[in-house]
Amino acid sequence: MAKAFASQGDMAEKKISFTEIGRDLWAFTAEGDPNTGVIIGDDCVMVVDAQATPRLAHKVVEKIRNVTDKPIRYVVLSHYHAVRVLGASAYGAEQIIASEKCRAMVHERGQEDWDSEFARFPRLFQGHESIPGLTWPTMTFATKMTLYLGNRRVDLMHLGRAHTAGDIVAWVPDEGVMFTGDIVEYHSACYCGDGHFADWGRTLDAIKAFDPRAIAPGRGDALVGREMVSAAIESTRDFVASTYRPAAAVAARGGSLKEAFAAVRADCDPKFGSFAIYEHCLPFNVARAYDEALGMDTPRIWTAERDKEMWEALQG
Repeated sequence: MAKAFASQGDMAEKKISFTEIGRDLWAFTAEGDPNTGVIIGDDCVMVVDAQATPRLAHKVVEKIRNVTDKPIRYVVLSHYHAVRVLGASAYGAEQIIASEKCRAMVHERGQEDWDSEFARFPRLFQGHESIPGLTWPTMTFATKMTLYLGNRRVDLMHLGRAHTAGDIVAWVPDEGVMFTGDIVEYHSACYCGDGHFADWGRTLDAIKAFDPRAIAPGRGDALVGREMVSAAIESTRDFVASTYRPAAAVAARGGSLKEAFAAVRADCDPKFGSFAIYEHCLPFNVARAYDEALGMDTPRIWTAERDKEMWEALQG
């Protein structure tokens, strides 16, 4: 019998931090769990990424209410993954905003992703009974959208494919702060199961060109100061490249997925083995890297059944 995914046994509650990374800009983090960003404008609040359930989202709302009583008008989704979006109903926002591609991916694979992630992350989906259904964006854009929270300007941008095909960032120019979703991680493994390895580095370059003074990454601690920001971007770049390179080499010589898994582990374990959710992400990352190396541009849809089949194949 195949052993369980690493995340299925992770049931301990995580310590929450709420860090101000610029004037009225906050990062809600929890020891490698999905992060949420908070942008407070003159007249309202924007939340970036909603958490997996209303139960978890209410923890974000509690932190927001400790610093402002302004209404939460916007929820921005950096991408479509269930752990990022299914808590959106808890905020009572007027608009839920995402890229056009993100909305298309909810339609194409949102339910399958929910089912898959529910089985992988039981702790994050405690209280799942309160999820009203798939989270559908009410406003979308192709490449860029600018909103004003009073005088505070927020630019939402699709800078390129990376963690998914529909990733967006939120840029707050008055403070030089960016909310990147899972394009950038800090001391946490990148989940690449729906990623685009060939594009990810260019998207990181696009983020770096803004010269952010601070970043709220997808997972891990808030990044404050250009030195910390640069280190996290380059660590993310190294993680992605170190995952793809050995898997592509195995695929090129006709080797098996299991051989690719061993090759990636040999390269990545010494550098990234201590990162949050590393063991959880590894099989999905290798499977996607192997597929991309074989010419599959669009990631295959993960289902709960495919998860099990892949995991059993790697252990067989």
